[in-house]
Formats: sequence, structure tokens, C-alpha cells
Amino acid sequence: MHPVHQLLLPFLFASFSVFAQAPAPAAKPVAKAAAPAAVTAKAVFAGGCFWCMEPPFDKLNGVLATTSGYIGGSKNKPTYEEVSAGRTGHTEAVEVVYDPARVTYRQLLEVFWKNIDPLVKDRQFCDRGSQYRSGVFWLDEEQKKLAEESKAALTKGDAFGSAKPAGFKGGVVTEITRATQFWPAEEYHQDYYTKNPVRYAYYRNGCGRDARLKELWGEAK
Repeated sequence: MHPVHQLLLPFLFASFSVFAQAPAPAAKPVAKAAAPAAVTAKAVFAGGCFWCMEPPFDKLNGVLATTSGYIGGSKNKPTYEEVSAGRTGHTEAVEVVYDPARVTYRQLLEVFWKNIDPLVKDRQFCDRGSQYRSGVFWLDEEQKKLAEESKAALTKGDAFGSAKPAGFKGGVVTEITRATQFWPAEEYHQDYYTKNPVRYAYYRNGCGRDARLKELWGEAK
């Protein structure tokens, strides 16, 4: 053996021993599949002053958000002053974002009907004009079907599994209409009942809303 090779042998054996004892690199963890995004849906209802239509939906289990706004008119990006003056054809409305696994559109319809006066045209309570007309603005054929069925049942007197309320005199005039562009109202209108509880309560009481709802539907449950 060549003298140089003899000198290298101890180093080669030592190197081999080190590599043989070195632990194998750890395997990379397998990435977990992302959880599917929660399915949400939207609904749009008009029941007069939008300040008063947010609370009954907000307290409903499964409703994720409500937005006050305008729908059913001809002008893009209408302002409150334009809509309230009756110049744009819009009506005040609320857009409801909800989890259909926790609350159904049929349940939203029941909440809607029991918070409006469906017997009057182009007004709600103390607010008068087409900008306060009541309506269900459907977003797909299923919503249209359910809305029309609920209106027909209410007209006949067998909605919500109960007799027609004693306060009902006349036909249901609430419109069932395909939704057009929904325009969110100005920020100061959003969640008005929580931002300005005293003014909200004063307006609601002065407008006679709760008194009329009691006449129509009986005591709130």
C-alpha cells in the first residue's frame, strides 16, 4: 500500500463512522387541508325606516350582519336626502347576511312580516311615501317562491301556523320583487339603534310602530 493511502485510511474510516451515525433528516409535516369557508347567503327586506328593521334580524341566531340601504330605484349611489325626498324611486331596506345552516330564509320571512304593516301601500307607520313602501326583494328563484308562498298564506290567514291576526282588515299589499342593486346607506345610519339608543327609542315610539305591530300581530314573543 502506498504510504499516502496508509495515512488517509484513519481519516476515511472516521468520516464514514460520523456519516453512518448521523440521524436522518426529519420528514416535513404534511400540510392540513384548509377548512371549507362557511357558506353564507343574503336577503333584502324593506319595512319602512331601516333603523327599525335592523334590530329584529340582528338578534336572530344565524344572522351575521345587517346593512341599512336603498333598493328599487333608478339612480346610482343615491343619498339619504335624495331617497327621503322621493326623487329616486328607491325604498329604505336592510340587507341581511345569514348562515343558512343556522337560520332559514323562511324564518327570515316570518321575522320580516311580523315587523311590518303589510296592509298599507307606500308607507309604514308614520313615514309616508313610496320610499317607505314594504317589500321582499328576492335574489333567486327559491327566495321568490318562498316569499310568494308566505304572502299567499298570510293573505289566506294560515301563515306561521296560526290564524290570521285579528288586526288584519284588507289585503296584503307588500311587493315581492326581483332585487336590483342594493346601495348601502351612509355610515351614520348603520346600527343607529345602538349608536343613538335614546333618539332611536324616541323616534320609534313617536312613530307608533310598536303600537301598530301589537294591533296586527298581538304581543311580541
